[in-house]
Amino acid sequence: MTKIIVTGATGRMGNRITALSKDYHALRLVGAAERKGHEAVGKDIGHIAGMGDAGVKLTDTLEDIIDACDVIIDFTSISATFQHLKLAAERKKAMVIGTTGFSKEDMESITGMCKDIPVVLAPNMSVGVNLLLKVLQDIAKVLGDDYDIEIVEAHHRLKKDAPSGTAMKMAQVIAGAVNRDFDEVGVYARKGLIGERTKKEIGIQTLRGGDVVGEHTVFFYGLGERIEITHKASSRDTFARGALKAALWISGRKPGLYDMQDVLGLK
Repeated sequence: MTKIIVTGATGRMGNRITALSKDYHALRLVGAAERKGHEAVGKDIGHIAGMGDAGVKLTDTLEDIIDACDVIIDFTSISATFQHLKLAAERKKAMVIGTTGFSKEDMESITGMCKDIPVVLAPNMSVGVNLLLKVLQDIAKVLGDDYDIEIVEAHHRLKKDAPSGTAMKMAQVIAGAVNRDFDEVGVYARKGLIGERTKKEIGIQTLRGGDVVGEHTVFFYGLGERIEITHKASSRDTFARGALKAALWISGRKPGLYDMQDVLGLK
């Protein structure tokens, strides 16, 4: 039995992870945490998540409950995730991180903090998206520099980071497949007299509106044809189930930084 704590437990993702955890007999929810002073602190998280009495009260102090768990599932904010990861490293607890928006420097810090504990970090935990990353890599290798590459992503109006972590991961995977440095070739917007499109650039365009859960389309534009590959998420449950799958997988692993490709055996 793998015992889990969910941080950000009342958020859009934390709520679904909490609710769906009851479907996994090999998992046991032993704690739920939120930011300091959250209005629901002290209430049973099961009632908040719509799953009935879970016997777990929401707390705003992770440190008080962390020793009860094997794995922390974290979908919060960059600053909160760093705090939780530091505490997890001190207490030798595994983590599953779905927070997005980390910079290159942030990732270097996270890698350093994973030397003593196992951590799964992925911008998107759906099985479909992670299978798509493998497919995109293979396609890009075959097409090479003969096709122009563009990515369009759309999310709900409340999403704070842009482009999405998933779009950035797609771009990085594709760039690696065609031997490019995405930091050098990435283009995030176009306006005015910008000149002809360069052969090496990879474009990412961002749409925000309504309640879109998540949509990503990768275009490979050739001469006389184009290939479009799209993933559309209609429910956050697909991400939540991926996070729970990752929690089962990471428990007992050797220290290090892993991703969903590792969890799904796609490497």
